Amino acid sequence: MATEQGARRVFIGLILLSIALVGLIARPFFEAFFLAAVLAGAFNGLQNWLTRRFRGRRGLAAGVIVVGIILALLSPIAALTAFIVSEVIKGVNFITGVINQRGLEGLLTYVPQALREPAARMLDRFQTESASVWQIVQEHVSTQGAAAAQTVGGVVMATGSVAIQVAMMLIALYFLLVDGERLVAWVESVSPLRRGQTTELLTEFRGVTRSVLTSTLLTAGVQATIALVGFLITGVPVPIFFAAVSFFFALIPAVGAAMVCVIAALLLLATGHPAMAIFLAAWGIFVVGLSDNVVKPLLAKRGMNMHGALVFFSLLGGLAVFGAIGLLLGPLILAFFLAVVRIYERDYGRPNDRPGAPPTPPTSNAPTLAEGEEWEASEAHSHHVSEDARSH
Repeated sequence: MATEQGARRVFIGLILLSIALVGLIARPFFEAFFLAAVLAGAFNGLQNWLTRRFRGRRGLAAGVIVVGIILALLSPIAALTAFIVSEVIKGVNFITGVINQRGLEGLLTYVPQALREPAARMLDRFQTESASVWQIVQEHVSTQGAAAAQTVGGVVMATGSVAIQVAMMLIALYFLLVDGERLVAWVESVSPLRRGQTTELLTEFRGVTRSVLTSTLLTAGVQATIALVGFLITGVPVPIFFAAVSFFFALIPAVGAAMVCVIAALLLLATGHPAMAIFLAAWGIFVVGLSDNVVKPLLAKRGMNMHGALVFFSLLGGLAVFGAIGLLLGPLILAFFLAVVRIYERDYGRPNDRPGAPPTPPTSNAPTLAEGEEWEASEAHSHHVSEDARSH
């Protein structure tokens, strides 16, 4: 018996060691694998529906979902890049045409009246000191070239890291969509929990992640709509485009849709509309920005078995501790805690509260058999005493 217990302890130690080693290997791609698991749970229903449509070919169904996600990620970036490049080309052509026809002074006619005098002074200074300015620029570039190269290299490395994380996420998502159900069954079979408890926890996680993802998309739509109202009121050019950009940036927690409103406000300020610029900046910060903290918890709690205040603080706490990924980790951690407590109370709590437990006999104030006989004797004695008193 002692030998068996020692062997069991050794195996438990080996299991813990293997879990630690696997976690060490998966650590560089933790966010990618976590997002893949979240998306696999969220798209599980669509995966099963497509599998039935494709006559049981789960690989094809998973491939369609992954391609759709790639298009959903690349389309906004491609559209934004194309718009920026197009506007830059138009601006360069316009400036070149004005300079060729009327010289640098011709650009001053397109500068707002409030900025025209400072722009004229800067232009005169540039024309008189163009040689010295060019020399200063060359000296600055030569002295700061190494730092600039290092900065550009850091940006390239960061971009490459993001691309690798996205690629790992998509690869993991494909395999989870194809073999996710078998993986869940295997986890259920090797889990030390009772039968069905592991599946219940995973089902709880899937519901929470689906609610968070849905609320995030709907909140981004609400913020984009509110921002569009501000763009229309202040007369921002191409307001539909700015609203689409607001929706895209609303999905990025560190940036948010309010940043787009501030950029549009700066554009209005540069074109000579200071009052509208101030209004749009305030609209973006206080209305568009704060709506995220109100709308998202209200939408997220509809799919979670928790109070709206708990959802709100779990979102903010997760964001503060884990960064952007905390918007999912925060509610998941809280849901995990509540689910574990609920399962323990149901399956391991008081015996009377467990399903199928025999009911405890109800307690009452009725006297026992001995107490009943003593009570009847006292009642009979009192009856005889009262009869004697009446006869006398």
